[in-house]
Formats: sequence, structure tokens, C-alpha cells
Amino acid sequence: MSKLTLPVRLALLVTGTMLPLIVFAVGLAYSNYRQDRSDATQRVVETVRSMRLVLDSEVQRMTGGLQVLALTNALRDDDFPNFRRIALGFLDQYGKGGLLLISDRKGRVLFSSATEDTASLPRRSHLETVEKVFATKAPQYSDLFTGAINGRQVLTVEVPVFRDGEVIYDLCFSPPVSIFQELVEKQRPDQQWTVSLLDTTGTVFARVPNPGETFGKRASPSLFAEMFRTPEASLSSISLDGVALASAYTRSRLTGWTIAAGVPESSLIAPLWRNIAISSLIGGVLLLIGLTFAVRMATTIARGEMLHNLLIEELNHRVKNTLALMQAIAVQTFRSASRDERTKFEGRLGALAEAHNLLSQEKWAGSELREVIARALQPFLLSNPDRIRMAGPDVPLSPRLAVVLSMIVHEIATNAAKYGALSNETGRVTLDWEVIADTPKPRLRLIWTEIGGPPVTEPVRRGFGSRLIERSARDQLGGEATVDFLPRGVVCTITCALDETR
Repeated sequence: MSKLTLPVRLALLVTGTMLPLIVFAVGLAYSNYRQDRSDATQRVVETVRSMRLVLDSEVQRMTGGLQVLALTNALRDDDFPNFRRIALGFLDQYGKGGLLLISDRKGRVLFSSATEDTASLPRRSHLETVEKVFATKAPQYSDLFTGAINGRQVLTVEVPVFRDGEVIYDLCFSPPVSIFQELVEKQRPDQQWTVSLLDTTGTVFARVPNPGETFGKRASPSLFAEMFRTPEASLSSISLDGVALASAYTRSRLTGWTIAAGVPESSLIAPLWRNIAISSLIGGVLLLIGLTFAVRMATTIARGEMLHNLLIEELNHRVKNTLALMQAIAVQTFRSASRDERTKFEGRLGALAEAHNLLSQEKWAGSELREVIARALQPFLLSNPDRIRMAGPDVPLSPRLAVVLSMIVHEIATNAAKYGALSNETGRVTLDWEVIADTPKPRLRLIWTEIGGPPVTEPVRRGFGSRLIERSARDQLGGEATVDFLPRGVVCTITCALDETR
């Protein structure tokens, strides 16, 4: 990250902020789709249940009408001419195409609403249903089959005719198939829906859409494989038209016929893709706007940073010129002074310059205490870097503290190199520091400890170096500095308040 430019960082920030929002919007759209799909599936289930009730009601009406016909005196007395008049009145309820037949157990047709010449009529072609009527003495409902009399595929509703408690005839009604087709078309909730009526073998006898192309065909493989496992279920299927459906079916307990319906998957997925496209488009536009602003902001910040760097460089140049001028003035001023005095001054000036160089590298934003001390002690570590041991936490310093502490440490080290532990080959220095945080404002405590140097005796009077240390700590740092001349070596303690750094 440190190698990335500011525009790239801001672009990553905008992208990292927007992308989760876009992903959240897409996830919300998908969650809505799942809920809509669940609602649609539940609606399909409720629709097929409702259609089953309507179908059962219609079949029960037919069954009830046939049972009333079976109780007429004309039929019980084998008065077929009079029964014809009653039968034709029954057929008028269902329009053209209906057929009433009376047959015995062997399937011989004794009465037909289509003709009075029953002798020329063939036997019933679906004897299984006839046999069930006689065996169960209850109404029966056939599957789709080809009628022997009219040669069309038909369904039948058949009831027993009793005499003295025994079944003597089978009264069969073949309703117009258009009745079931009209029922499906009226109950269809929407033009996109696919609705089918299937007999107990899974054969279609009414359907929308495309009733003509699918009449008499077996249900689609996906539906056929499921419809005999349970009486009712919801599933994903492929219709006979090749359309993917979210479908459901239910089986009638009365007839055994199945009502199946489904809504196209595309009608459910289309809103999902639409919402995803809208969310992505809006998110993309917002992302593009954010990136544009990020680039412009980065450009503005870069210009300000460039101006800031230019000012820092100008400041560095002027300060270096000032230090060079001070050094030239010092050379002229100390022309008649001793070499030792010139060396002291130039050392102090050098320490000030090193502190300035360190701050220049950090663009005057402050620096670390360890780096400031290392810079100040560098001239004293050239021959033996292990003579001075430093230990303490990382402490950021403001530019003001960095300059003053650099001067103080340089002065202490100069005295040690001239009189103390750094003046021989065996002396050692330990420099420890800590941050005291139990005060309203954090304070820094720095302890310089010398051992192994020449014998220490307290000087009669304070030199310039000692006064510089004490006054700098008091006047410029708002703290204090103490120098203890112990027999084993000098101990210098500096305490000062820490400035806030950014």
C-alpha cells in the first residue's frame, strides 16, 4: 500500500465502499426473487386445489343427475321409449356431443341417445369400467379411451341402475370433452399459465395452451415421474411445449384425475435480472461518480502536497544557508579562539544541523526519539558502536522537542567524550527512557548513565555545557535536567512534557 499513489488509494477506497453496497443490493434482489418464487409456488398450489374443487363439483353434478335418471320408473320398467324423452332433457344441459348409453354386464348396448336402432350398435369398448360398476355398485369414472359407437376419445361417468337391490344396468354418460376444456380456460389465472387435466394414466384430456396439439398425449416426463408418488406436490417441470415451469399438481379423490398447473420460470426470473441490472447500473454510475471525485480530490491533494513539499524544500534551503552563514561567522569570530572552543561550537552547530536534516526527511512532521538520539550520537559511535546502549519505547517527537533534545544529548555526549565514560577505552553508557502517563500530560524521562570511565569528581563550577543542558530543559522543554556526579559515573536525568504529534 505504501507504494500506491494517492489517486489509486482513493480509487480503492471508493471501490471498497461501493462494491459491498452493490453486492448487498444484488443479494437483496435475489432474496426478493426467492420470496416471490415461494409466493408464486404457493399460488399455483392454491390454484390447482381450487380447480380440483370446481372439477369435482361439476362431476358430482353429472353423477347426481345420472343417479336421478337411474331411479326413473321408465328405466326400471325397461320402457326405453319414454326414457329417451327424459334422457334427451338431461343431455340438453350439456349441449351437443353428449351421449347416454345403457348396457348390461356383458357390455351389450340396450339404449343409446344417438339412435333407436340399438341392435346394430357394437358392444361397449371399455368393459373394465362396466365391470367395476356391477362389482362395486357405485359410480365409476373412466380414463380417456376411444368410444366404440362414435369413434372419438371420450371420458365417461357411469352409475349403476338397481332393481330389488341388485345392479341390472350400467347407465353411462359421455359428456362433451369441451366441458372440461372450458372449465380449464375459465379457471386459468393468467395467459402465461399452463393448466392441464389428466386422467389416472397421466393422459391429457384438457389443457391450455395448445389444447389441440396435446389432447390425448401423456404428461411431460418431469411431471409424469412425480404425479404418482404423492397425491399433491409442487415441483419444477418442463411442459409439453418445452417451457420450464414452477408447477404443482393435485389428485381428485373422487375421480382419480389430476389437475396440474404451472407458471413459467422466465416470468419469475425476469424481475430478478431486471432488479440486478438496475442495481448494477445504479451502482456502476455511483461508482464512476465516486471514482471521478476521488481522482479530482487526489489531484487537488497532490497539488497541495507538491506545494507543501516545495515550501519545505525552500525552507530547508534557507535554513542550510543560514547554518552555513552561521558557521562562516563563527570561523571569523573564533579566529583568535582556541581550537577546543571552535570544535565545541562547530559540534553544537553540527548537532543542530543533523536534527534539522532528520526533520527535513520527515517533512517537519516530527520524528522518533530513537532516531534523534542515534543521529546525535553518531559521531561518538564511529570507533565502537557497542559503547552506548539505548533502550526505551517508541516515542514520537514534535519538531521543537527533536531539535532541543538533539542539542542536549549532543552536549551530554561531548562532556562524556571529554571527561567521562567515552574518554577512555573501557567506559560504557546506558541511555534509557520512558513515558510517564500518570500525569494530565504525558512526560518523557530520559536517563544517561555512565560507568567504567575515569574517577568522577564534582566540578567546582558549572561549565557552559551543563548550563546549556539545564536551561534548555527548563526554558525550551518546560521540564528539568539534573546531573549527578556519582563515584561510578555521571548520571544525567532529563524530564519534559511531550507535545501532541500528528
